[in-house]
Amino acid sequence: MAAIADLPRDERTARVVLSMIVEPDDSITGRLLARVGAVETIRLIDGDGAVPGMNRVDARMWRDHLTSTAGTDYLAARLKVAEQTGLDVLVPDDKDWPVSVNDLGDRAPYVLWTRSATSLLARPFTDRVTLTGARAATAYGEHISGSLSRDLAARRSVIVAGGAYGIEGAAHRAALAAGGETIAVLAGGVDRPYPAGHRELLDRVGDAGLLVSELPPGATPTRQRFLARGRIMAALSGASVVVEAGARSGSLNVAAETRRLGRGVGAVPGPITSVTSVGPHRLLQEGKAQIVTDASDVARLLGAGTSPSGAHMDHSVPAREFSYRPTHGAEPPSRSI
Repeated sequence: MAAIADLPRDERTARVVLSMIVEPDDSITGRLLARVGAVETIRLIDGDGAVPGMNRVDARMWRDHLTSTAGTDYLAARLKVAEQTGLDVLVPDDKDWPVSVNDLGDRAPYVLWTRSATSLLARPFTDRVTLTGARAATAYGEHISGSLSRDLAARRSVIVAGGAYGIEGAAHRAALAAGGETIAVLAGGVDRPYPAGHRELLDRVGDAGLLVSELPPGATPTRQRFLARGRIMAALSGASVVVEAGARSGSLNVAAETRRLGRGVGAVPGPITSVTSVGPHRLLQEGKAQIVTDASDVARLLGAGTSPSGAHMDHSVPAREFSYRPTHGAEPPSRSI
């Protein structure tokens, strides 16, 4: 009977397999990957011997969690379909791999699946700015997001956002309209643009800029994957700006991840009567962000960030710990790709 360990031909393929069976932001697997490499990590998942850095109980839980998500035949079929999509796969040794995501350490992505201009990832991380904010944005917020994006694009900054409704969609549209460059970081496979209402917009981003995801083709977004995506949005750029956000907005997670990486965080003030001003105002009140009113403020944030070395990471914002709860599991074999 074929084993999962028989699937990888090399480190690249092994990382692809990991992206299919391990959820993003799994620091336990990431720590092992950094220690022994991808091929050996797959072999350890499929075996029953000792696992470096884990006791016997933890190793069993780790294996049970990962091997229960998909069988070998399912993974083999998924690998074949992935090869047929024509999508590019980046791994850390590739020339277009964005070295700034290495600052995530054990939480770095195993691979990055991409569509179109991967060269945008090879540029200095200070050439990229993340704009994020509320999906249920106000007209004011969308106007500010578009204005910042347009002016930053004129400064030759690459606009990074998540393709969502509201603030992020406005940022992508403005960058495209200005003839600028933009990257959409997705919480699902790049072959299934989400949200569906932004399919045309994301196709345009994929044609003129770049679609990128750490999840394999066919993967669907989940709450956990949206949260995990925040660290990628933060790590790609030299600074992140929250335009509008409610008190519990996922955009605040992007800000927290950006601070942890020691990079600049900006927040746009808004009307005190608007619930979408709560997030930015809280960041400003707590001293976790600098005020942003125009593109020149963002340029100053880019100049204040640290180089992608990890040496000045702010550990006062703790990383989320990996959990073996079933809700964090990879997609079951019954889901199509």
